[in-house]
Parts: sequence; C-alpha cells; structure tokens
Amino acid sequence: MVALVTLFGGGGFLGRYVAQELMKAGARVRIAERDLTSAHFVKPQGDLGQSQIIAASITHPDSVRQAVQGADAVINLVGVLAGDFQKLHVDGARIAAEAAKAAGAKAFVQISAIGADAGSASAYGRTKAAGEAAVAQAFPGATIIRPSIIFGAEDDFVNKFAALAAKLPVLPVIRGAVRFQPVWVADVAQAIAHAALHPEAHAGRTYELGGPRAISMAELNAWVASAIGAKPALFAMPDGLVGLLARLPGAPITKDQLAMLQTDNVVAPGAAGFDAFGIEPTPLEVAAPSWLVRYRRAGRFSLTATA
Repeated sequence: MVALVTLFGGGGFLGRYVAQELMKAGARVRIAERDLTSAHFVKPQGDLGQSQIIAASITHPDSVRQAVQGADAVINLVGVLAGDFQKLHVDGARIAAEAAKAAGAKAFVQISAIGADAGSASAYGRTKAAGEAAVAQAFPGATIIRPSIIFGAEDDFVNKFAALAAKLPVLPVIRGAVRFQPVWVADVAQAIAHAALHPEAHAGRTYELGGPRAISMAELNAWVASAIGAKPALFAMPDGLVGLLARLPGAPITKDQLAMLQTDNVVAPGAAGFDAFGIEPTPLEVAAPSWLVRYRRAGRFSLTATA
C-alpha cells in the first residue's frame, strides 16, 4: 500500500474526490496548490493528520521538488480549458514527472483527456498529447488516464446548461451533433486513486474513461432541461455564427474550444477503461438529479421535473 500521495491540483473539482478516495483507502495525501485556501475543505474528509496542504506551482521546479519529497505516488490533475496550454499541460507535466522520478516515487498518474492527439485541431488536444509524451519520457511506467467530460455537483458543464435552461425561453445549442460520454466524477476519482495505490497493476498503461452511454450535445441539453422541469426551445446555432461569436472578447466559447467540438469525445473502440478497475460507471440519469434539484423552480417540491 502506498503511504503518501502528492496530489497536484487537489483543490479543484476532480481533486477533492480523488483526495477523498485516497484517504478512504488509508493513504496520506499531500495537496499541492498555488492557492492554499482552495484546498482547506479537503481537511475534514480524512482523519486527523491524514492530509497536508503545501504551496506549490507545477511550473516552478523548486516548489514541485519540495512537494514530491518522500512521496510514494504522484498524481497530476492540473489542466486548463483556456490559457497557456504549453506551460501547464506540457512543461508542468514534465516538471512534475521528472521530480517524482528523482524523488523515488513508485507511481505517477497523469490525468489527460479523451481527444489528446498530436494531430488535433485544438491546442488543448495537441498539448494534452504532448504532455502524455513528456510524462512517459520522464517517468517510464507512468499511468495515463483520459476521461471524457466529467460531471458532478460542482462541475462547470452540466451545471452551466442547467442554469441557462432554468432562465432562458430559448436555449442555444452549439455543435448539437457532437457526442460525449459523460462520466461521473466519483467514478473517475476511484480509478485514479486505484492507479496511484496499485502501480503494479496499472504502470505504463493508458485508460479511457467514459460513462455507460454516449449522448449528443443536443440530447444532453434536452435531458438537463427535462431533469429540472424546464421547457426552453432548443436553438441549434449555426457553426458560422458560433465561429464569429468565438472571436469576440469575453465570449462564452473560445476558438480553441470550438475546435475541440469538431470531433466526438467518446472512448475509442478497444481502449482499456473502467473494467480494468472493476468499476461499473454510473449513468448521468442516476447521479445528476440529486444535485440538479436546485435548478427546479420549486426545488424538491417541483412536480414537473423528472426524477
């Protein structure tokens, strides 16, 4: 059993669930974050002294070396949808993997994404692929985990659609035909923790994690609206209009994000996935209604929303 795990990005949406899974398994967790206040909520999830919060930035080698000192496993969750992709997805991943190797860590788990591809139309996809390659070179035997779109009570994806559907009479849908395999954050966290705690079973492997079924963007918007009892008209935005919108400062979608939506975000045929961890992925329809209830007009007392 791994005794100490350093978790870069542990104060984020996915990080809080990974930390919880690690501590449930008995591991000690060191949360490495630039902003220490973002991870304070992790403390009550474990026993006294089971978690530690340390100031570190994945792009500053000295702080990274300090964060991984004595760690048996290192997990890199750091990723952005906009910003300096090269600095965070590639350089930062390399710095963390090199430091973990030098510190003698037994496992390194890199969180990438479905769509990571050196030939991707998006800088996000290209740098995710480059980050995987950098990690594999710096830490031979690293585990790569590629989730599809992750949903959960604190996400910025399903919640965004729900907030819009609750307010707007007409719900604009961008790239309605593109498909996703929404995956529950708790399932992804369980797989990540298992990979870190059992490197003998997962070292050197790449996994793609998706939910039990694929769903199109249009279907997802319609389901979310139904789940909160809203009935907006769905408007399929033309690609040309979305392209113009993406060029505007402060637009809700960037040009790179639009490029990401040109291809489906689903598990590749034959890819290793949840089966390797003994996990049965949870359907969106089972997990999401419990927290989407806050968007219903009458909350839990609404009679118009689906259960």
